[in-house]
Amino acid sequence: MTTAAADPVLLGTLMQYFEGEKLEALIFILPVGLASLVFGAWLLVDAPGSFARGVAIPFVLMGLLMGTVGAVVGYRTPAQVNTLSAAVETGQAAALQAELSRMEAVNRAWPRYLLLWAVFGVVGLALRFAGFGDFLQGLGVALVFFAGVGMLVDGFAERRTHAYTAALKAAVSQPR
Repeated sequence: MTTAAADPVLLGTLMQYFEGEKLEALIFILPVGLASLVFGAWLLVDAPGSFARGVAIPFVLMGLLMGTVGAVVGYRTPAQVNTLSAAVETGQAAALQAELSRMEAVNRAWPRYLLLWAVFGVVGLALRFAGFGDFLQGLGVALVFFAGVGMLVDGFAERRTHAYTAALKAAVSQPR
């Protein structure tokens, strides 16, 4: 551990990155997840027809997933900020290297997420327009919806990672 002064650029970028992550989780992902869950449950209970069931199932599943992810990310972020801020302020090189490794893994995953959302969209469009039954058409509509939501969320999230990862790389490469 070194006693050099905290890196203000890294500290500011860290705060900006995690504030964006927390806000995206609590203001967008969690509410959309809960709304999707309620909408899907309502369709299962109250809407007749196989089209409604086709829409409902992905809405319930993605609602559960998004609600859980939004809540977990929103809950864990303040502790991450405290731990990482302390590491920056005290110049803990090992902690910063570990965070850089984590962020590099996050950045390597973006193409897979984009591919997942693209598959959702293409499969959804194919199901909707290929003339299959109502259930599959409903499923297709829901997949297209979640493809758009996923690309939107991950588009913002990916852009936040670049400045933060660059600041981590600069801090790790400059001994204090």
